Amino acid sequence: MTRAQLDKKPVDVASMFDTVAEKYDVTNDVMTAGVDRLWRRAVVKAVGAKRGERILDIAAGTGTSSEPWADREIEVVPADFSLGMLRVGRRRRPDMAFTAADAMSLPFADASFDVVTMSYGLRNVSDTDAALREFLRVAKPGGRLVVCEFSQPVNRVVRGAYGNVVLRLLPAIARRTGSNAESYVYLAESIRDWPPQGELARRIEQAGWSSVGWQNLTGGIVALHTAVKR
Repeated sequence: MTRAQLDKKPVDVASMFDTVAEKYDVTNDVMTAGVDRLWRRAVVKAVGAKRGERILDIAAGTGTSSEPWADREIEVVPADFSLGMLRVGRRRRPDMAFTAADAMSLPFADASFDVVTMSYGLRNVSDTDAALREFLRVAKPGGRLVVCEFSQPVNRVVRGAYGNVVLRLLPAIARRTGSNAESYVYLAESIRDWPPQGELARRIEQAGWSSVGWQNLTGGIVALHTAVKR
């Protein structure tokens, strides 16, 4: 079975997500006991999109994260570099403009989007800073960035239990849902290896974004980072 390593070579990460595409959404729902739906609602609220705005949803996978905007007739471009994910998404929602795209080299013109958002994908990019600069490039002046990503629980006891127990269970859960269990070994490793909230905020600011802030969800298991293009 295919799995990526922490060097996050794009071809390896894309191939890994190809192998989990069919079961990805149901596996996530089981792994989070449905809490991922609350996180998605928090993203929609943070984006605050209005009709007439254009949203880039990068690492959109099968398009689950893009559906709230499409259902409200707000223009959204679900983009991903996993062709397997895109195929499943197009089958599910042929009305959405699924686009093959690498976060580090986006196939869009400068100042194309009012909002750039990414959920649970930034930690899988081999060059985080390059991706954040690309997001800035394609955002319009005054455009918004919303990044939802696994992070570090703020409570020390919860953080220890989460890292030593919960993350170890991910491959077993994936196996029970019929997904690629080995890929979830990598996904657990990538969560442990990801920087804390303040460090990511600093990197977003260094990439050129302003008004950077974050909100902890579920005690910091997930963090919602926001910023604005000057």
